[in-house]
Amino acid sequence: MTEAIRLDRVTLWRRTQEEFSYDLKRTILNLLEGQYHQPIRKQILHEVSLTIAQGERLGLIGANGAGKSTLLKVICGILSPTSGTLRVRGSITPLIELGVGFDPENSVLNNIIYYGVFLGFKRREMQVRAAEILDFAELQDYAWVPLKGLSSGMKARLGFAIATQVEPEILILDEVMAVGDENFRRKSQKRLEEFWQRRHTTILTVSHNLDSIRDTCQQVIWLDRGKVRFVGDSKEAITQYLDESRHQFDQTNHATDRPSD
Repeated sequence: MTEAIRLDRVTLWRRTQEEFSYDLKRTILNLLEGQYHQPIRKQILHEVSLTIAQGERLGLIGANGAGKSTLLKVICGILSPTSGTLRVRGSITPLIELGVGFDPENSVLNNIIYYGVFLGFKRREMQVRAAEILDFAELQDYAWVPLKGLSSGMKARLGFAIATQVEPEILILDEVMAVGDENFRRKSQKRLEEFWQRRHTTILTVSHNLDSIRDTCQQVIWLDRGKVRFVGDSKEAITQYLDESRHQFDQTNHATDRPSD
């Protein structure tokens, strides 16, 4: 088994959103007044250890705030772990935030070319591939429209079309399929199936659509408050996750329904 991604006891601490909102002026004033305090940090990932094989399709599930998107950013190299080690074999194409890597003022066509160059492809090659990308994204009539003129669904189609047209070694998807229409989701799913059948693209996807994860992923990682709760068969992982979610819901309702003293 050839490893594509390996994480060994990866831990990440980050400053809280409140701390990020502090501006320089407030920091200086606090220093002068002797009220400066060390930034508050929160542990987002807790000793995450994972091994993902080349050509494998994995789903990543968990409640909001579980650390799913953060884990993807660590794998992509956007965030560096506080401790632990990460090893990646192969080039990564991430689709983790809508519009990231695009220039809103530039045309759709130029964004295709520039994004492809950013991923390591030659400009001429991307010019040749552009027509197929526009066709797959159903944006043939928008080639010279500034990117900012597209809807969120159009941008998602464009990003997916570019990423899959260049056939990456590792494809990272974060809720990308949630903003497209049903026809495009089916077409995109077919393309991912083709990737998997050729067994050369490793696909790691985050989605709250558990039916989609169950149908398309061989295995599932369940992340719970920054910790790996389960890694294994997709059906078993989703069953355990739903059982735990129902249990927590019942406990919350039971506590709420108790009569006050």
